[in-house]
Amino acid sequence: MADSPLLEVNNLRKGFGGLMAVLDVSFRVSPGEIMVLMGPNGAGKTTLFNLISGALQPTSGDILFQGHRVNGLQPYQVAQLGLSRTFQTVQIFGHMTVLENVMVGRHIKSGYGLVSAAFRLPRARREERLIRERAFEQLERVGLAGRAADYAANLSFGQQRLLEIARALATEPKLLLLDEPGSGLSHAEKEELDRLVRAIRADGVTVLLVEHDIRFVMGIADRIVVIEYGQKIAEGTPEQIRNDRLVIAAYLGEEMK
Repeated sequence: MADSPLLEVNNLRKGFGGLMAVLDVSFRVSPGEIMVLMGPNGAGKTTLFNLISGALQPTSGDILFQGHRVNGLQPYQVAQLGLSRTFQTVQIFGHMTVLENVMVGRHIKSGYGLVSAAFRLPRARREERLIRERAFEQLERVGLAGRAADYAANLSFGQQRLLEIARALATEPKLLLLDEPGSGLSHAEKEELDRLVRAIRADGVTVLLVEHDIRFVMGIADRIVVIEYGQKIAEGTPEQIRNDRLVIAAYLGEEMK
């Protein structure tokens, strides 16, 4: 892995009124690794994702992506830089086809403007064909190519999770944020998710994910950051986290002994 971090979170704070949801959190994500954010419910994990992706702005602190400060950018601007995400609650367009859902993500990379699109100029038509082709490739990647023409609402919950990942991958991210991708999945579906995340990393995409399934996390993570009440309480390899007494007391309990 390269020495220069892909993502740096420095002394990040986020307050909501009198509540400090994130308090002086710092960590780095190196290119090519799978890092996991863990912590009890309400620890601030999704808030951190929202800050990193531009959905929320920090009260203080800095977020650097590829060395550039991204504080103040809108989510679409962050995505254009190469950082994409999924959500804790599945967010799909049920009335659109599976392929169209992924094309929505791919349009972030589109180079044609409103006039070209409105008048169906040759450049726009070529670009639309390319978007469709690239979107279909992502469906093949997650195993949903056979459902491309179906309405997204007709997919199973696990397939909708995969669809969200395909849409995020369609933006060609350098860093992919997965917010509880294993939530609600069966054991077999989690095994497929494990293989998919590893394949995504093998293709050169760095992964930062939030997940509660201890066995899944310990099997897939290169490094783990644990937060509690908005503060980082531990960081290390799965083995280090497994044996950290603060982590066991705060979150993991007897399951990890």
